[in-house]
Amino acid sequence: MGKMLFLNNVINKSTGQVEGFCIVRSVAEKLNKKNEPYLDMVIADREGEMNAKLWNYDVEQHGMYYPESIIKVRGSVSTWKDIDQFTIDRIRKVNENDNYDLSLLIPCAPFDMNWMYGEIMKTADAFNDKELTRLIKHIYKKYEEKILKYPAALKLHHACRGGILYHTLSMMRTGKCICDMYPALDSDLVLGGIMLHDVAKIFELEVGDLGIATGYTQKGQLLGHIPMGVSLVEMEAKAIGISDELATLMEHIVLSHHGTAEHGSPKPPMFPEAEVVSKVDELDANLFEMFAAIDNIGKGEFSERLWALDNRMIYKHGHNMK
Repeated sequence: MGKMLFLNNVINKSTGQVEGFCIVRSVAEKLNKKNEPYLDMVIADREGEMNAKLWNYDVEQHGMYYPESIIKVRGSVSTWKDIDQFTIDRIRKVNENDNYDLSLLIPCAPFDMNWMYGEIMKTADAFNDKELTRLIKHIYKKYEEKILKYPAALKLHHACRGGILYHTLSMMRTGKCICDMYPALDSDLVLGGIMLHDVAKIFELEVGDLGIATGYTQKGQLLGHIPMGVSLVEMEAKAIGISDELATLMEHIVLSHHGTAEHGSPKPPMFPEAEVVSKVDELDANLFEMFAAIDNIGKGEFSERLWALDNRMIYKHGHNMK
């Protein structure tokens, strides 16, 4: 990761002191060689992270801190054994009067979460198949709190606050274009399948209040979002009286959206709409990874090899780019 954003906020040029908001990634109370307490922390913002030390720690004076809490710090950067380290002079938790931008502290989807959610609901409302509308809206409303903030991955594509909605919205836009090109497709099945294909990631990922995944749940490790997604659709469809035929079609789209057994789908797509969902999912994920890989390199350069893209290096060609 790169240099933390708030380190640019120099408040004292003579001492090099900086001040800003950041996230606590980890924190532990320790003792130095003199048996004096200090806090050993990792602090971060959207651009990077750094080890930080709060010497002479006093819980009554400084307060208690936990991972994923947002804090305001003042201090300076020094180098210890060739590694940058932040020495904290002042620290406090944020309050309701603080004017900080969460998108500068953690990776966030580029659109407002409530707006993305509303766009998906409007699309579902426009389905010709009102039974499918009812299924989609039932699931989204039941799990709305999690769907609004959850990322779509732990580390790979759309691993950001609101990532599931962002990935779904991007796929929907592509899916609509494909349905316009191929009128034989049932657009309700394509778009409904897109809306449901990753929804079980809310059970697969361990996610805190900030909407960033820290690991996998027990069921996420043992089952994965594809089997859990099939079970979710089946369970919720039965609960509200959705026909077996429609439920089975949606279950198959969820089951097959990774394309092959090698990538986690026990069945390949076996009807056209399922094929579209699978291919659009792969396209959107790959493009997200590619754009992220070339974002911080110059024209004519190659990215590092990307494990998620079969160890490909991505080239930033610069053709017609500003």
